[in-house]
Amino acid sequence: MQRNKKIFTALIIVFSFISGAFSQQVNLIDAVKKSGISLYWDSLSTTGILEKNGQHIVFRPDQDFVLQNSVKIAYVDAPVISNGNISVTKDFIAEIDGFFTQEDENKSNLKIGVILIDPGHGGKDPGANQVHKINGKNVTVREKDINLTVGNMLCSMLKKAYPDKRIIMTRSTDVFLTLQERTEIANNVKLGENEAVLYISVHVNASLDKKAKGFEVWYLTPGYRRTVLDSNTTSDPKLFKILNEMMEEEYTTESILIAKFIMDGLNSQIGSKTVSRGIKAEEWFVVKNSKMPSVLVELGFLTNYEEACNLNDTSYLQKSALGIYNGISAFVTHFERSRGFTGTK
Repeated sequence: MQRNKKIFTALIIVFSFISGAFSQQVNLIDAVKKSGISLYWDSLSTTGILEKNGQHIVFRPDQDFVLQNSVKIAYVDAPVISNGNISVTKDFIAEIDGFFTQEDENKSNLKIGVILIDPGHGGKDPGANQVHKINGKNVTVREKDINLTVGNMLCSMLKKAYPDKRIIMTRSTDVFLTLQERTEIANNVKLGENEAVLYISVHVNASLDKKAKGFEVWYLTPGYRRTVLDSNTTSDPKLFKILNEMMEEEYTTESILIAKFIMDGLNSQIGSKTVSRGIKAEEWFVVKNSKMPSVLVELGFLTNYEEACNLNDTSYLQKSALGIYNGISAFVTHFERSRGFTGTK
């Protein structure tokens, strides 16, 4: 998650002077099972996460350090991949066992401090729009209106459920904002210590295929590279690049989990009237330029007559907003109970 700058500028460098080069190699999967540690591995980014009781360590093969709970570096023997297996030294296992034991005794809880809702388009930018004859009248169904209605409904639900959190709208009226202005609002959010922020962008789809229908949730393509850390994190360019990539991997994992929860929420509320198109990855501007876990929700296709009728119905939009809310709520509960770790197998 996005952490307070104070955490990163106070980055603690922990040196572990170990003689790993001469230590016996063991299979990491077998070793962590014995210690009750969960291993999550992303073969695309070749990044691994070790987790126990909400604490976590991010590592990469052939790198002689790990990132502990997103804020602390510990130097260890570099893991090695051979024949598809991850091998580490016994000293590496001892190091991570020591970390999890110590951190479990000194818990520091992370929480969602801010939820930012971004109703797409607005003002002079209507987004997609289509004229349909509904109940005998020609009705122009506009994306910007649907996005704003659902966004305001969602905001009201979240404020009622979480009076201790800041619920921010990029726009609460029919005004125009550039894509850059939307991401600047998100990236300039001030967080308290141990606080994180979520970014949810609400949209409606359109297609030349009038039969196309359904809802979907998008997250940032894992292969896209962006800068998510503060430039003061470290003066070492090589180290900064590696740390940034590790944080990106955490953001991707968290975004996928948010997307899954929202998809489940929408499916429960409106799945009987439309279809789920699944979770997808794309380099949308507001997603790729937000320095935090972020997703873009497409509620349906206004070019489909049946779906347009639904999207023009206030009760249907209320159910859509409730579906998104339930997804966010499930993620918040998971995140805060796990003290900030959001990895998923």
